[in-house]
Amino acid sequence: MKLIKLKTDLIKAIKFDKRLGFVPTMGSLHEGHKALIKKCKKNCNKTIVTIFINPRQFNNKKDYRSYPKNLKNDLNYLRKLKVDYVYLPTVKQIYEKKINKIKLNKSQNILCAKFRKGHFEGVLDVLNRFVELISPQKIFMGEKDFQQFFLVKNFIEYKYNVKVYACKTIRAKNMLALSSRNSLLNRKSFIISGIITKKLLRLKNEIKKNKKNYKKLVFNLKNELHENFNIKIEYLECRNIHNLSTNILRKPFKLFVAYYINNVRLIDNF
Repeated sequence: MKLIKLKTDLIKAIKFDKRLGFVPTMGSLHEGHKALIKKCKKNCNKTIVTIFINPRQFNNKKDYRSYPKNLKNDLNYLRKLKVDYVYLPTVKQIYEKKINKIKLNKSQNILCAKFRKGHFEGVLDVLNRFVELISPQKIFMGEKDFQQFFLVKNFIEYKYNVKVYACKTIRAKNMLALSSRNSLLNRKSFIISGIITKKLLRLKNEIKKNKKNYKKLVFNLKNELHENFNIKIEYLECRNIHNLSTNILRKPFKLFVAYYINNVRLIDNF
């Protein structure tokens, strides 16, 4: 595994690499990242993983400062996975070049974009910079952040000759989606989040059988979760997976959720 900290060293290292696969991360790696890396290694000649906590995708400075970090463990994890390159850039390296600001259109300001102003603009900005620098053939992202994947895929594939692939959400034994933020949960919150996940999975199955009344089914479960658990739900919505519209009749769809439990924000989709 080649550890790279300077942009100039990165350019030299990957100059002649073809079919390069890219897995962007913010560190605090877990089995979900492992699945992305394994898929990347299987489908590409070489794999590059970046660890970069991107300040521009945080709409809350406190959230940015408290984001879990464990670089030593991350590097050991990546060595065991036999990753070819690991790039650890500084904020200055990534943002030294000024480019036009990226803006979402009105129809894209839904779900997480509605509640985290500037978040996806920051994600698209940093990935745009990484793709220009790395020139990967393929990018691998987790399906847990489906809205992020959807926006990145449309933006990157339109602008570059790069394919963006989603990998299935990896879950803990209690069915909670693996996330770096899970390390911020106490034991009680972790158990409750697992119970909530199972209720949401049942809701998805109920909606499949009765799409015409899906709004009522969502409303009822939302009230139940508010009453029985100490959580703040930002959104609980069904969206068409092709364009993220609310038209789900005769269309494949996902159930999207974001909520706070014990001041930790969790997202998922089913």
